Amino acid sequence: MQGRRLATTDEVVAIVSPDAGDALARLEAWCTDRGLGLSTVDVGDDIGTVYDENRATLGVTLGGDGTFLEGIKTFAPRNVPMLGIDLGTLSFLARVDPSDMEAALDEAIRGRARVDSRQQLAIDAPGIDTTGINDVMVEHVPPESPIGRKVTTLDVTIDDEYVGEFEGTGLAVSTPTGSTGVSLSANGPLHYPANNYALQLIPLQTHALGVRPIVCSPTSEIHVRPDGETSLTVDGGRVHTVLDPTDDVLITGADTRAHIVRTSYGYGFFTAITKKLGWSIREDDAEPPTGFEALTEARPESMIERARRIAVEAAHSAAEPLRELHGRVEDVTYKSDKSDLVTEADHQADRIITTVIANEFPSHAIVSEESEGRIAGGERASTRTAGGPAVPDEAVTTDELPYDNDAETGDDATTYTWVVDPLDGTGNFAHGNPNYAVSIALVADAEPILGVVHVPETDETFSAVAGEGAYVDGTPLGTTDRTRLDESMLLSGYDPDGSFLTQFYQQARGVRRLGCAALHLCYLASGSTDAIWEYDTYPWDVAAGIVIAREAGATITDDAGDPYPFELERNGRTPLLGSNGPLHERLLDHLGETTAVDD
Repeated sequence: MQGRRLATTDEVVAIVSPDAGDALARLEAWCTDRGLGLSTVDVGDDIGTVYDENRATLGVTLGGDGTFLEGIKTFAPRNVPMLGIDLGTLSFLARVDPSDMEAALDEAIRGRARVDSRQQLAIDAPGIDTTGINDVMVEHVPPESPIGRKVTTLDVTIDDEYVGEFEGTGLAVSTPTGSTGVSLSANGPLHYPANNYALQLIPLQTHALGVRPIVCSPTSEIHVRPDGETSLTVDGGRVHTVLDPTDDVLITGADTRAHIVRTSYGYGFFTAITKKLGWSIREDDAEPPTGFEALTEARPESMIERARRIAVEAAHSAAEPLRELHGRVEDVTYKSDKSDLVTEADHQADRIITTVIANEFPSHAIVSEESEGRIAGGERASTRTAGGPAVPDEAVTTDELPYDNDAETGDDATTYTWVVDPLDGTGNFAHGNPNYAVSIALVADAEPILGVVHVPETDETFSAVAGEGAYVDGTPLGTTDRTRLDESMLLSGYDPDGSFLTQFYQQARGVRRLGCAALHLCYLASGSTDAIWEYDTYPWDVAAGIVIAREAGATITDDAGDPYPFELERNGRTPLLGSNGPLHERLLDHLGETTAVDD
């Protein structure tokens, strides 16, 4: 999950340990000050009566690792990100000190935190169908007599391949998160847990010296079959059963992952093991820097560098709910109200993008296809203009941010306007077609200078800054050099009477229509097409794509060959012709012939 998505948080749901009194009172005050809803439940209670899936929710746990594990069990199936406040004594998971709680929460709801994805285990055994975040232990049941047999034998298969027979006191199957527990004490490898999805099998007190830990993928199906009565526990006994001989246990990676919010105020994984386990390759007092500076490079960013980074993060964040909802458009449950689902997708993506931009660039204006008119520059995030949480003005100041403010604060400051289309290709989206995109542009005065187009279904990100070239995921883009129309592939946008298709289909190698203007321009930039035609355009349709195409070497004009007249407030039809350059005059000539025939 992209951390920028947290900027749209509406509601906090807190799972509270019995000794959380003071921390809970402070959390209540913090939520009240920021206009956020707060619901609390005791550890072990169901949140079903207070959780609303239609509200952007941040989960919080107030307690130690036990409370944190309850939070994962509660929030992970609901895809809710979770921040742990450490009120315990030996916490590896909840890592924010209570004294830093408000600062960490502020960082989260401004969209400046990171969200780590944690692998879970899915366990299917007689009487058990559950998930765990740490480990599964399959162990010999202690004998009643002290001289009774203390060894168990386990047959293990991974996917369709027989691994062998493990003889010893048992076997642990753990996630990277659980690698600091039993598996580490049994000489298993230590895994860095963030965004690491491996599973590992650790033999416990095996009688064969050659048996070593095994690491496999989260899609692997691990079957364990005991030859006698055996104990199975999940996450230190949170779930427990006794297996009969030859019972089959299936362990694999869970479909849902836990989303853990990490801020610069929480101590890191290696700090945790240094403090708790005496990690000897780092001094105990070697504390990492704290505060927002810890998440940024030491070199100050220019405003435009920062703007590109923020735009990419906002686009990726908006893509998440789009992908989630796109997968449901053909669900029989939603076919009758598909328009409502598409409207919800549009709204969610728009709200994420405009909130992130308003939080980071409060002096910039925003024009969005989905917003009602222009959001005036100078309005602070605390006004909720962009739909985000209310944050006190003093918490949103840009003085602390590591970038050059000169471009925004000078006496002759340029007027900056963000132009956003949160879902370009709505018709495609509504029919389950993957050709849709998120488009974000920055306009200086009246000229687009930065463009980001993200394609959720392929996870491609096209971006460009004026004068600095165009890229897709770091790879430079360039148009084709074809000069012959009969060797060229064309893309057409809206073509109301089919004249472009009729006139060019036989002349070119083919004319295609994707139904997404932003993608048309990006594919022109990448050389996937040689020219594009849009009968009519809106600024949010093309602002980002124009920057990307031009920086890749494309020629962009109107249908008369004049420079394309980009206007935030347009009057009348605005056609767009884009090409690789060498083809442009031929295309214009043919368009002229078409117009003459039509006249």
